[in-house]
Amino acid sequence: MPSDIRSRTRTILAEQALLNPSDVADDQSLQDLGIDSLALVESIFAIEEAFDIQVPFNANDPQASEFDISSVGAICGAVEHLVREQKGAA
Repeated sequence: MPSDIRSRTRTILAEQALLNPSDVADDQSLQDLGIDSLALVESIFAIEEAFDIQVPFNANDPQASEFDISSVGAICGAVEHLVREQKGAA
């Protein structure tokens, strides 16, 4: 399941960046992908909807959020953690 979560999360970010999911790497930042603050908020909403989870994200102060947005890999890991925590998935 975690690889599916990573894949779906990467696909959501790729859609916001207007890229193919295969062009999105774990070490890329949102800035590398061209995802601005509005696209980030839209991505968060899409992630919440896709996984039926609540993301602890403060759009007004992203650095103060509990949700790590430092890289694609960090976002995927955070989503995996939230799914396990909120849905009891392994």
